[in-house]
Amino acid sequence: MQKILLLLALISSFIFADTHAHKTFEIKKDFEIVFDKNTTCLVRKFLLYKDPKWVAKIEIRNGKTVYFSSPKSLFEFYHRPGKWFEAGVKSERDFSQIVVTDYNTLKAIDAEHAFFVYGSRVISPAGDDLVAFASKEDAEAFSKAYSGKRIFKFDEVKDALIRLLNGRI
Repeated sequence: MQKILLLLALISSFIFADTHAHKTFEIKKDFEIVFDKNTTCLVRKFLLYKDPKWVAKIEIRNGKTVYFSSPKSLFEFYHRPGKWFEAGVKSERDFSQIVVTDYNTLKAIDAEHAFFVYGSRVISPAGDDLVAFASKEDAEAFSKAYSGKRIFKFDEVKDALIRLLNGRI
């Protein structure tokens, strides 16, 4: 009887999952970035599903989640959140979680503990960008393989660097 109930529960979960399936993309570790085919980057208005290896997000204390097509776009917002007033952010203190995608593993990682490679031959949908990694060793290996110029920690990525990447200096 127990086996039959278990089998029925399993079958019903498959039926329920199939009839209510929504195509979502998840990048997980201790953090996650969940988005669908309609989710766009706040800064560049790109559809995220087209290149998920670059996706990033910031969760805001007001309950909103802001998505980005790359780390560069995330930092652009991070340093100048008032430019996108619709997000309702006044300062960095309004951020509850900042997440980027590890370029090697495609897992969501804490951006504040990530390492970012600047100046490599690899470009994102947003052009010249910062490539995110969970470990310094992975960032160094990538930098060596793709002619990276420098590796930054989160708090070392300044607005001037983002302006430089955007060709605004």
